[in-house]
Amino acid sequence: IVAWCKIAFGESASNPLYYAEHLYLGEEEITDLVIPNSVTSIGNYAFRSCEGLTSVTIPSSVTSIGIGAFWECSGLTSVTIPGSVTSIGNYAFSDCSKLPSVTIPGSVTSMGESAFKACINLSSLTLQEGLSSIGKTAFFSCNGLASVTIPSSVDTIATQAFELCEGLTSVTIKDGVKNIGPSAFWYCRNLTSITIPNSVTSIEESAFEGCSKLPSVTIPVGLKSIGNRAFMYCNNLTSITIPNSVTTIGEYAFMGCSKLASVTIPVGLKSIEERTFRECSSLASIKIPDGVKSIGREAFLKCSSLSTVTIGSGVETIFQEAFAYCPKLTTVSCYAEEVPRMKDWAGNSCTTAFDDSNIESATLYVPKVSINAYKAVEPWKSFESILALSDKCATPTITFKDGELEFSCETEGVEYVFDVTANVAKTEDSNRFSLTGTCIVTAYAKKAGFDNSDEATLEFTLGKGGEDCDVNGDGTVDVADIAAVISKMAAQSRGLKIED
Repeated sequence: IVAWCKIAFGESASNPLYYAEHLYLGEEEITDLVIPNSVTSIGNYAFRSCEGLTSVTIPSSVTSIGIGAFWECSGLTSVTIPGSVTSIGNYAFSDCSKLPSVTIPGSVTSMGESAFKACINLSSLTLQEGLSSIGKTAFFSCNGLASVTIPSSVDTIATQAFELCEGLTSVTIKDGVKNIGPSAFWYCRNLTSITIPNSVTSIEESAFEGCSKLPSVTIPVGLKSIGNRAFMYCNNLTSITIPNSVTTIGEYAFMGCSKLASVTIPVGLKSIEERTFRECSSLASIKIPDGVKSIGREAFLKCSSLSTVTIGSGVETIFQEAFAYCPKLTTVSCYAEEVPRMKDWAGNSCTTAFDDSNIESATLYVPKVSINAYKAVEPWKSFESILALSDKCATPTITFKDGELEFSCETEGVEYVFDVTANVAKTEDSNRFSLTGTCIVTAYAKKAGFDNSDEATLEFTLGKGGEDCDVNGDGTVDVADIAAVISKMAAQSRGLKIED
């Protein structure tokens, strides 16, 4: 037995078990393997292709599982990896097609490439805190997985880690994970829920490409880059807000997201790359921030519902067919005083940016000082009407929630000027307030070079039936809460009027 163990666990230069279909001790076939406590490591390919194995008990003396140790053990239905194991080699359990569940202990600091690749019946996966890396293609094509939680100790979800896990419906990534690697969840066609924490700084190339049932994604504040094809052909994605921390969005990133009706482009973006939003056929309007300098080739091509486009003042170059085949286009507002250059893929001048987009029936708004310049060159001069942009700030929108005011405005870079009038009724107890009065907020937006906006008004009720005014969270609504509301408003407002 001792001699057999030495051979089986790779302590001999030659390994007669390599590619063996069945494991024998004498004439008796071994199906339930109990590895003795004297073993400290399982060698490379030790039990590869032992199809007769159904269960393996690994003792706590083992610290490493070698390359391909249980590769193609297609009959294996049970294995327990003890907390003593620190590394699992490449292909260690690859193609164990009947393995239903596995727990990776937190002691494992290194999980090799394709460690559980094509374990097609793996339906339960537990990754414990402490695990620091998930290798390339580690769970590739594990179709039985329905959900997975990535612990915070993992720094990067490696390339193709869960690619083609077509049964996967839910992914939770714990706060602490920094990178979602290339093709990490490529064509996980049934994925409907993904939680991405604020710790993630990059979503790399094709990370969620082809996740055709994913309805929404919350991009975390702090994310810096979205790679090429990251959400390409996410056909069920309806809306996405990209935070201002994002400075790079790759080519084809949202191409073919046919239900994407709303997208917010971050102000820190310098360029919109080639085909980024091509064939987003539900996208009705798009606003390109002032910081963007170039709009790539076919960036919005075949956005068949696109009717309104706002191009920021910083755009210098628009490449060929950037807005081509958008037949519903009716309004383009371009804030660039210098007419943007039109170029083809090779950098030569071209005029195809708006081809087949019905601009002969559309209106172009440009800065007043630049009207003649736009009228002099194609394709701009082909618009039916070229008019001056309004020099007036858009009317702001006001919201109030949890004692805080928030303003937004379609005109970028504005300053808000507002007043708050609060009418609060006292109860008979002079130390308590009913908080059933009303607040009226009036506000306008202003910006250098623009006329002040029209005034906006918001009226809301404090107390029962209105806003939740247990602002300090102590479980009661009393004078401390009205003080907190007033304090928050006062901190934001240039003028605050409080009346009994």
